[in-house]
Amino acid sequence: MFPYDGPMTTTGLHPASLPRRAWALAVRWALAWWRIIDLGAVVLVLVLSPSSYRPAARERLARQMLADTAPILLGFTALAALLSLVITHIVVVTALSYGLTRYALEMVIRVLVLELIPLTAALFVAMRTTIPSGVQLARLRQTGRLQALRERGADPVRMELLPRVLAGVHASITLAALSCAVALVMAYLGVYGFNTAGLPAYTRMFGQVFTPSITLVFALKTLLFSLAVALIPMASGLYPPHSGTARDRQDQTGQGGLARMFAVLLLIETVSLMGNYY
Repeated sequence: MFPYDGPMTTTGLHPASLPRRAWALAVRWALAWWRIIDLGAVVLVLVLSPSSYRPAARERLARQMLADTAPILLGFTALAALLSLVITHIVVVTALSYGLTRYALEMVIRVLVLELIPLTAALFVAMRTTIPSGVQLARLRQTGRLQALRERGADPVRMELLPRVLAGVHASITLAALSCAVALVMAYLGVYGFNTAGLPAYTRMFGQVFTPSITLVFALKTLLFSLAVALIPMASGLYPPHSGTARDRQDQTGQGGLARMFAVLLLIETVSLMGNYY
């Protein structure tokens, strides 16, 4: 006969182990968010420090910005232009069928420029730039490169992490700004064509949409998006995994970082929608 230690749950776990697992999960969750907040404060201090912009640091930062922005700039801008033309055509044709033509262009700008493009730019930069940079940072930590920098008296956060974070922020803001400008041009061309007849009405409508409050929310949302996609993957790569099983450590460094990033992006988007429309 096998010894009996008490009732088991349907998943095969002893009921007494459930509180311990829940507590361990809460500790890992709190530690991960604390590391992100702490790293954000450290990066903010370094950004405001003049010593972070010495000639060697400026050269390293410029190379990182160029490497993270240039390869994806043209492709994403072309994608934004194509998306703008398609969405503009769909919205205008739909508005014509319902007799709402006067609201079609305003709807395109509100949906496309204010909401879709900044979020899409942030996600594109995360997938193509900042998440791979976080993986590179994790490899540097695993191979002992960061520890070697510490032993030589250098700051690995200043030398390896700060250029990657600032390059990610720069790439996200650049893609969002350029793509929004292209989307505005494509929306005008999709409605009025290659002539200036609709320019006065278009500029008037543009001023009605981009009020000071909405412009402020748009700028803050774009900045927060860029900070989220640049900082959270770096935090996952810089810090070693929390203690636990191999599967728990893998989840924490991989899916856990992505889940936290998407949660922050969703929170920012929700708050911005409330600020714009409530």
